[in-house]
Amino acid sequence: MIQVESLQKTYPGRKGQPACRAVDSITFSVPKGQLLGLLGPNGAGKTTTVKMLCGLILPDTGRIFVNGKELTRSRIAALADISAVLEGNRNMYWRLTPRENLEFFAALKGINPAKIRGEINHYLERFRLAEKSDVEARKLSRGMQQKLAILVALISQSKVILLDEPTLGLDVQASHEIRQLLKEIVAEQGRTVILTTHDMNVVQDTCERVIIVNQGRVVADDSVHNLLDLFKVRVYKVTIAGELTGEQRASLLSMEEVLIQEELPHQTVVSVRLEKSEVLYEVIGILGSNNSVIESIDQEQNNFERVFLEIVEGGAQVV
Repeated sequence: MIQVESLQKTYPGRKGQPACRAVDSITFSVPKGQLLGLLGPNGAGKTTTVKMLCGLILPDTGRIFVNGKELTRSRIAALADISAVLEGNRNMYWRLTPRENLEFFAALKGINPAKIRGEINHYLERFRLAEKSDVEARKLSRGMQQKLAILVALISQSKVILLDEPTLGLDVQASHEIRQLLKEIVAEQGRTVILTTHDMNVVQDTCERVIIVNQGRVVADDSVHNLLDLFKVRVYKVTIAGELTGEQRASLLSMEEVLIQEELPHQTVVSVRLEKSEVLYEVIGILGSNNSVIESIDQEQNNFERVFLEIVEGGAQVV
C-alpha cells in the first residue's frame, strides 16, 4: 500500500549554519491492513517523513508510491488514498458539531453525506460520540476531540491513515479506548495505519510492526514481538529490609549491571540486569554480607521502552 524508496530531505542552514539532512535515504514498505509504528527521538526525521508521505513536503530525491501511484507524478490520485491527523486534533472545525464535521469533510472528499448517513451514525455510536453529536467540537473533552479527529480521517474512506501522536495528552481511559478502536478498524476494514508516538505502551499494545528512525536513517524494522525477543535481557528486582551499609552501596555501585532504584530507612530496592547468571549471586552475596533480609526477588517484564532505548542510545541497527 505504501512504498518508500531512498527518500532524502535536507534543510538549508540558517545564518551560516551547516545544512541539516533530516531524512537520509529512508526505504520501507507497508502492506495493506498493517498497523505500523514510526518511532524516533526528537529530530530523528520521522515528522519530515510523515509530511512527505502526505504531500506537505517534497523530497529532494527518492520516490513515494501510494497504492501503486507515484506521489510526485500522480499527486491528486495518490493523495486521494491518504488521510492524516497531524499535530493533535487540528483537522476539524471547532464551531461545527461532530456530525457536521463528518458531513463536511466527507463532502470535501466528494462523498455525498446523505448517502453515508448510516455510516456516520455507526461511527458516532462506535466512538461513543452519539450523545455529543450536536455539541460544538470546541466544547468536547480532549479525548472526544481526539476521537473526532480520527473519525474525520476515517470518514473519507481513505485506504491509508497517518496519525501523529493520536493519544498525546489523553488520560489512561481515553488512550486505551483509542488504541482499541484503532486495532478494531484495522482488523475489520483492512485500513493501513501509520502512527507516530512517544508512548511506548501504545506501540507495544497496538502496533504489529515498528520502524525506528534515528539521525534520518532507518535503524530498526521488525515486528514488535521480534524486537522484544531480540533485546530480551533478564532484569531482576531485589527488595531488602532496611538501608544499605556504605560498603554494600559502594560494592553495588561499582557493578555496571546494578542500579539502586530506591533506598529508604525501611526498605531498599536494587535492579539487576542479568547478562550473566552469576551477577545475581554476586549481588545476593553483597547484600548478605551485613545479614540484610531479602524480602523478595522478582523478574521484571521486558518492555518496548527498554528496546527503544537500546536501539537509539546503544547505536544498534536492526534492519
